[in-house]
Amino acid sequence: MKILFFGRGVIGTQYAWALENAGHTVEFYVREGRKAQYGSYVNLELWDARQRKKDRMVKEKWPIVMHEEIKENHDYDLIFMSVNPEQISNAVKYLAPRTGNATVLFFSNIWQDPRLAVSPIPPSQIVYGFPGAGGGFEGNTLYGGLYKTVQFGTLESKPTIRDLEVRKLFAQAGFQVMVQKDVKSWLWNHFALNAAMETEVLKSGSFKEVVSSREALEGLGLNMKEMIPVLKARGSKLDIMTKVLGGLPPRVVGFLMSHVVFSPKSISYSLVAHNHFKVGYTVQEVITDARKYGIKTPRLSEVESLITKQ
Repeated sequence: MKILFFGRGVIGTQYAWALENAGHTVEFYVREGRKAQYGSYVNLELWDARQRKKDRMVKEKWPIVMHEEIKENHDYDLIFMSVNPEQISNAVKYLAPRTGNATVLFFSNIWQDPRLAVSPIPPSQIVYGFPGAGGGFEGNTLYGGLYKTVQFGTLESKPTIRDLEVRKLFAQAGFQVMVQKDVKSWLWNHFALNAAMETEVLKSGSFKEVVSSREALEGLGLNMKEMIPVLKARGSKLDIMTKVLGGLPPRVVGFLMSHVVFSPKSISYSLVAHNHFKVGYTVQEVITDARKYGIKTPRLSEVESLITKQ
């Protein structure tokens, strides 16, 4: 396949590298001026869970191809869109008249109804999924990691031909494809989890501070518990992670997170510690909905004044 990655972000760059290694042609669309700013390569320091343990660490100077426009008569088979939630609207507006016949893989965190979020891109060309990757850039070096699993789902009664083609693409590249029966609820639960984390980042100052603090990790559970009524009011089913984090006592959540999920030597700790994403948008979105439904979210509201407007 010939694949265009929308932006040279943390998630897209890692999957572009993986898919190029699987034999596909990958290119990036970047905003005007970014091509010179980024340079012609990325220094990769990745943890790749598809490989055997001894082969999982990758250090590579990887040359990339970038363009500052997407031509309407392009020949891309797939356009990979993984952008920050607050960037979705502008990305869709730019991309809609330029999709051609390409499949558009929507690989982003979202709180809206997915169908509305990607309109006016033709629904028949959309594939919904979610990455299993993380990390961050330090200058031109990407410190990241690819987990073996990737999530997919459909809003239709059964997967389309495009759905199946994209799932096959990832499976043949060595990823384990997980299919969510209710992908909309799954995406909303994950968005709430991000909001729970960002709430603690706003208090602590950085992702690294949060994953280094048992007290902050205890707060994740309290934040998720506070958001469960909001998820239910939106008509979302609760997934296992939401039920566990929102149902266990905070001390238990803090212990499990600090000693298992984010133990200092774990890859999860390293990936989150390198995350420099600007926080606040997800928190504000949940607060806005909570108020609409008349639901109190005191822990989230406490940090609202710390959110820098985009």
